[in-house]
Amino acid sequence: MSEQDSKSRSSRFDLPANELVEKFNATITFEQRGCPFDVLNSKTHCTMLAKQGIIAKEEAEAICKGLDAVKAEIDAGKFVFSVKDEDIHMAIEKRMTEIVGPVGGKLHTGRSRNDQTATTTKMWARATVREIQAAIRDFQAEILKTAQKNLGVIMPGHTHMQVGQPILFSHWMMAFFWMLERDFTRFDDLYRRSRFCPLGSAALAGTDFPIDRHFTAAGLGFEGPTENSIDGVSDRDHMVELCSACAMCYFHLSRLCEELVNFSSQQFHFIELSDDFCTGSSIMPQKKNPDIAEKIRGKTGRVYGNLMSILTTMKGIPLAYNTDMSEDKEPVFDSVDTLLDSLRILTPMVEKMRVNADIMREATDKGYANATDLADYLAKKGVPFREAHHIVGGMVNYAIKHDKRLDDFEMEEYKQFSDKIEEDIREDIKLETCVKARRSYGGTSAEAVAVQFEHAEAVLKNETEILA
Repeated sequence: MSEQDSKSRSSRFDLPANELVEKFNATITFEQRGCPFDVLNSKTHCTMLAKQGIIAKEEAEAICKGLDAVKAEIDAGKFVFSVKDEDIHMAIEKRMTEIVGPVGGKLHTGRSRNDQTATTTKMWARATVREIQAAIRDFQAEILKTAQKNLGVIMPGHTHMQVGQPILFSHWMMAFFWMLERDFTRFDDLYRRSRFCPLGSAALAGTDFPIDRHFTAAGLGFEGPTENSIDGVSDRDHMVELCSACAMCYFHLSRLCEELVNFSSQQFHFIELSDDFCTGSSIMPQKKNPDIAEKIRGKTGRVYGNLMSILTTMKGIPLAYNTDMSEDKEPVFDSVDTLLDSLRILTPMVEKMRVNADIMREATDKGYANATDLADYLAKKGVPFREAHHIVGGMVNYAIKHDKRLDDFEMEEYKQFSDKIEEDIREDIKLETCVKARRSYGGTSAEAVAVQFEHAEAVLKNETEILA
């Protein structure tokens, strides 16, 4: 065991760590994405130590130069990560000390790996939230663009997967915009709740060195230091909540993908996905499978599982820090990577999909989607709605048996169901009329959807400052 290895393990032990234990305990193999944040964490802490007179200014400058050299090695792919170093914090400090000499050992004054890892992890989480939000905004912008481009397209709206009422395709598309907007704000809430810095909490009780936690918090982009040192080192709410927000966002993506799979099938054929987002069959040459949408739908269980994993890990840990907490990273990293990949795939997939307006219109016609409007017509003529509902049910039954649409009836056929029906019925239950009539706020009329567009554009415009 090298001298530095001995120092990292401490002289408390007579025996070196078992090789199996080293591998089992190491997190360095998967946490390397935290390196830039850990270097900044250490440089800010070192600068604070010099400002407070805890170490000499020249010593701090040497340590910071050493940390910059380590970061350069990492960025260039020349840094050697070893499980013997256990985690990135020890690896970076060890390499820095090799570069600058024994003065490097002063970097760890007034802090512990407990507050160091909590800070680095929270810094990474905050940066990642902004990256996810940018990807959400890109996808929302594409959804809005697709909806605006297809404003006049009528499609059947479904409940219970049965044709319900005629709606605009744009209205259907914008439903996902607003789901994603809730996701965006959830990530924003997480970012706000993660605004306090654990650095300076030390192992759990704070430190007797005259550190300036407000200085380090500000230097690392936080609003201030955490109020309680025990909570500071044992808090992983930001990681749990990041997993949770990813799971919520992912279930919205899964719902969209379910619709894309259904609507691109030959039975619907409402849309056609671009060839470069589909795959073929190994045996059936005619197949064009929506495998990417299916894959995203299938990964939802994985993202949910990550949330359950970290919740279970954290549920019974006594205060303050325990090594169980090193299990926080893998599920969160996986959820973040899966969500970001999926958002970045769905954006061009929606952009390139073809909307089959004529097929949607025909399906709306065949599905008696204007039945509710016919019942509303009778109600406006003075027929109690429950009676009107019963009358129109009989008319639909008749239409099915005679292979007719509701607006194809002869006047004599209408009259046998109700003498309240007049010639104006044909205009009142045209699909365009039905859609146009839904002018209520948030409704499916072009007028109401245009309001959605206006508000969506304002959302996209106003939030750009947050991501700058």
